[in-house]
Amino acid sequence: MSATILADVAKALLSGSIEVVDLTAPLGPNTPVLYLPPQFGKNTPSVKVHEISQYDENGPFWAWNWLELGEHTGTHFDAPSHWITGKDLPGNTTDTIPPQAFVGPVNVIDRSKESAENPDYLLTVDSIKAWEAEHGEIEANSWVVMRTDWYKRNGSTETFLNADENGPHSPGPTAEAIEYLVSKNIMGWGQETIGTDAGSAGGMNPPFPAHNLMHKAGRYGLASLCHLDKLPAKGAILIAAPLKFVKGTGSPIRALALISK
Repeated sequence: MSATILADVAKALLSGSIEVVDLTAPLGPNTPVLYLPPQFGKNTPSVKVHEISQYDENGPFWAWNWLELGEHTGTHFDAPSHWITGKDLPGNTTDTIPPQAFVGPVNVIDRSKESAENPDYLLTVDSIKAWEAEHGEIEANSWVVMRTDWYKRNGSTETFLNADENGPHSPGPTAEAIEYLVSKNIMGWGQETIGTDAGSAGGMNPPFPAHNLMHKAGRYGLASLCHLDKLPAKGAILIAAPLKFVKGTGSPIRALALISK
C-alpha cells in the first residue's frame, strides 16, 4: 500500500497536480534580524557573504562563497534546546531530532484580516476552537501555523520588526493558545513574523510562551514563513528540515509545502 501511495505522489508531482509552494524568505545581507534589548548583550549579526572564488585566479572553473549567519536568521527552525525549558530534553538539537518531525500535515489558521486591523493581534483558544469547528480538529503530530500576511513586510527591517518606543508590535499566540496546542500534541507552531511569539510576548505569563511552552514539551518552532496565503486551511504537507548542525539550537531552512492544484 505504501509503495502505491508513493507512486501516486510521484505521478502527481510529475503531472503538476501536486504543486510545490515555497514558504521561504530570501536569505542574504538584507534579511531582517532580531534585535534584543541592550541588557541581553549580543545580537545576531546580519548575514555576510564572503567570496572564495568567482571563476578567477582563486578558482578558475568554479564559484563559491562562505557565509556568516545566525542559526535563527530568516525563515528558520527552532529546536527545543533554543529555550531554557527544553535544554535538558533528549533529542533536542538539530542533529538529533528524528527526521519524521520535518515532514507532516499542516493546519493553516488564517488571521490575516485581524492582524491587518491590529498588529498586536493575539490568537486565543476560542479563536482556534472556532477554526476547528469550521475546518476540523487539529491532529496530533501535525503542524499549526498562523497566516497573518506579515511576510509582505519582509522587504524592510523596520516594517518587519515594527518596533517603537514601547517595543515591537506583531501578531502571535496567547500563552493559553499555546497551552491548548501543546495539549493536542502538535508537532510545532509557526508564523510569518521574525520569531514564533507576538511582539508583546515578553510581558506574558510565562514570557515568550510559544518558545517557553513549545520547547518545554519537546516541540518545534518555525519563524519568518512566507506565502501561507497560498495554502489551504487543511490538506497541505509541510517540509521544514533544518541543517544537521551538531548541537544546533536551530537552523535556516528552505520551507516547502505540497498542495493539490
